[in-house]
This record gives sequence, C-alpha cells and structure tokens, in this order.
Amino acid sequence: MVLALVDFLLLLVQLLLVARALLDWSTVLAGPAAPGGFRSRLMSGVYTVTEPILAPVRRVVPPLRLGGAAIDVAFLIVFFAIVIIRAFI
Repeated sequence: MVLALVDFLLLLVQLLLVARALLDWSTVLAGPAAPGGFRSRLMSGVYTVTEPILAPVRRVVPPLRLGGAAIDVAFLIVFFAIVIIRAFI
C-alpha cells in the first residue's frame, strides 16, 4: 500500500517534469506567456512544485553549456532517477 502511494507520487512528479519541459519549449517556440494568462499560471504552478526538487541537484551539477545553449542536466538526472526508483518499486 505504501509502495503504491510512493509510486503514484513519483509518477506525478514525472508528469510534472514532462509538463515543465513542454512549457519551457512553448516559451522558446511561442514566446513568453502573457502575464495572468493560462500558460503563465500553469508555468507558475509547475515551477513551484518542480523547482524545489531540481534546485539542489542544479547546485551540484550546473547546466551543461554547448555554445549558446545550455542543457539542464539536473532535469535529466532527476527524471531518470525517478525512472530507476519506480522500476525497483
């Protein structure tokens, strides 16, 4: 019962991380969200939940610079760590 709850919570975090990635790309492709708009409020909510998880990892492993772009390695580490943890549950 407890493991099922933990698995469910980890699944929710994974889905929120995917939502964060999609919202980040929507900013790149469609431009910044309008203040007070749906996308802006959605981004705020998703960032509020995911940033406390990503920030500690980001302090240890900074983004990887590739020319003018940067890859958020913390996102990848957290996402795949959750995949591995869920595989063992």
